[in-house]
Amino acid sequence: MARGGFPGGGNMQQILKQAQRMQQQMQEAQQELQDSEVTATAGGGMVEMVMDGSKKLTSVTIKPEVVDPDDVETLEDLILACYNDAISQVDSLTEELMGPFTKMGGMF
Repeated sequence: MARGGFPGGGNMQQILKQAQRMQQQMQEAQQELQDSEVTATAGGGMVEMVMDGSKKLTSVTIKPEVVDPDDVETLEDLILACYNDAISQVDSLTEELMGPFTKMGGMF
């Protein structure tokens, strides 16, 4: 092997440039995810939640007509359904934005 050569005949500089480009793209995708928001609803809009890309709730809205002191279980179910929908939306968005990077599996 020639002195200073890269095993396998690859061009190390080219590989490093590609890795830097990929790292930049991954950082941009992470920032886009962090800046994103999803809105989930349940009960035909009776409960609404807004969640950011890091799965933090930023807003919860409950319509007064769904608040029935004699039927708290329905409100609890709507809140759970809405929250689970929001989580699912963020997970889907995460897969969409970050999937290409996680599928490379240990490339680096």
